[in-house]
Amino acid sequence: MGAAGSALNGSSIHEFTVKDGNGRDADLGIYKGKVLLVVNVASKCGFTNSNYTQLTELYNRYKGKDFEILAFPCNQFLGQEPWDDQKIKEFACTRFKADYPIFQKVKVNGPATAPVYRFLKASKPGFCGKRIKWNFTKFLVDKNGKVIGRYGTSTPPLSIEKDIEKALGSQHNE
Repeated sequence: MGAAGSALNGSSIHEFTVKDGNGRDADLGIYKGKVLLVVNVASKCGFTNSNYTQLTELYNRYKGKDFEILAFPCNQFLGQEPWDDQKIKEFACTRFKADYPIFQKVKVNGPATAPVYRFLKASKPGFCGKRIKWNFTKFLVDKNGKVIGRYGTSTPPLSIEKDIEKALGSQHNE
């Protein structure tokens, strides 16, 4: 269940290999040169509708401009992601038109934390230190694979659009 890592304490997110929603290895090195928004998602959370809706809007706006969203389902917060990987993907793609990658369910806290999340949390500790507080915590990663921002659950994805534009290196006012 989760993500394998080629570098537990890597210097770039591009050093990690995770499992896609079908259980196949996915090398995050393919995202070199892209700004990434990495999010731990859940289908039964009070923040699900607003976050998935805005993530899809951001993705549609910037997907052709070296931007990618990487969604990692997580069931560690009151069991709010109880489904298997296929049902999670079907839910996100059907209900929210999520066209971005949805990876295999991971753990974001505790001893079984996915290595990519160990890297993200070590790079940008948050309000709870190196712990993820809740679903829909967002990490903004620059084109070189370095974490440049961390945003809590209550931060709407659209509110970080200026940070995304800055990371992309130009303003896209559309």
